[in-house]
Amino acid sequence: MTPQPSLQTSEFWHPRWGLEHLGVRTHLSFRDGGVSSKPFDRLNLGLHVGDEPGRVEQNRAIYQRQMGAKAIFFDQKHGTDCIQIDHATPNGLSADGAYTMERGLACTMMVADCMPLLLADAKARMVAAVHVGWRGLVGLGDKQSLLPLGVIEQAHQEMSRVLMQVFKHPEVRLFAWLGPCIGPEAFEVGEEVVHAFEQKEALYVQAFKPLEHKPGKYLADLPLLVRMQLKRLGVQDVWGNDGSQAWCTLSCPDRYFSHRRDRTSGRFAASIWLEP
Repeated sequence: MTPQPSLQTSEFWHPRWGLEHLGVRTHLSFRDGGVSSKPFDRLNLGLHVGDEPGRVEQNRAIYQRQMGAKAIFFDQKHGTDCIQIDHATPNGLSADGAYTMERGLACTMMVADCMPLLLADAKARMVAAVHVGWRGLVGLGDKQSLLPLGVIEQAHQEMSRVLMQVFKHPEVRLFAWLGPCIGPEAFEVGEEVVHAFEQKEALYVQAFKPLEHKPGKYLADLPLLVRMQLKRLGVQDVWGNDGSQAWCTLSCPDRYFSHRRDRTSGRFAASIWLEP
């Protein structure tokens, strides 16, 4: 078996990003530690992928015990909807972003090649988790037309609106942590994806590299695209995925689920919450 790129396990389970001292807590799951059998082995957290529901529920209970917080699980649709959650919010709602000011409640996004993005305001009053695939990032609607806001822009706007409304302060500073996703040497896309990003912002074409042996195909750098959009939104405090192979879901089969690699695949998750 090909050796896996190495990063310290603790760095992944509990991402480090400068807000721990304020009570912001984060957690990332791996494949290990659960009860699902192949091809969902082992800690599959997705109910919609064909795994036995009873085993998924056991895995979700294991995941929440690891965290020590209550997680709300969503049905991700590669869209731009971001919702505010509280302890009464049920599992299974459709959303690609969730934010909260309630303590002990973990905003959670499941992925298997898309990126889990974690956000928190600098004063640790609100946290958010965002599911970032290329469609949600660029803001591609159901009718294949660009929406005014992509999923990160929507989350940023919602968080800023609520924080300013509650605390009456015009300046909101957000911190961001980029989780694992399909890497820039593995994420092959068609020219329609490049055109969608170019239509939104011409600078985004810097994140695409044409494949000489495959006309009309490109390698997309999703971590770079996310960082570019965060910068446009004024988010300067960014940690996590730097595009190296250790963060690539497709390249690390022992660590991550990957839909593009395996087709039938489980889901891992990233969560963020405010310590009670």
